[in-house]
Amino acid sequence: EVQLVESGGGLVQPGGSLRLSCAASGFTFSSAAMKWVRQAPGKGLEWVSSISSLGGLTSVADSVKGRFTISRDNAKNTLFLQMNTLKPEDTAVYYCSYADYRGQGTQVTVSS
Repeated sequence: EVQLVESGGGLVQPGGSLRLSCAASGFTFSSAAMKWVRQAPGKGLEWVSSISSLGGLTSVADSVKGRFTISRDNAKNTLFLQMNTLKPEDTAVYYCSYADYRGQGTQVTVSS
């Protein structure tokens, strides 16, 4: 059974940083491309960033370029999202995703 468990969200002031983690199990993580998506209040899912199975290729949405960095630790079956210079518009539930699977999400709220 595929399981994706996100953590690391919280309340942060504008300009602050957070690091999200996603613990994966139930599939061969080191062979899987992964991504982060988010859903802001009242809006649809938005793709944030993707990473190839070995981590050599990454891409990020224009809205977070230069501020967010995706990475992974295949030895620990864990996906990360480093978020810097956070803005109020980054407020959303963040999900890690593999194929058609998503975790339960972690809430990120950026507010003063």
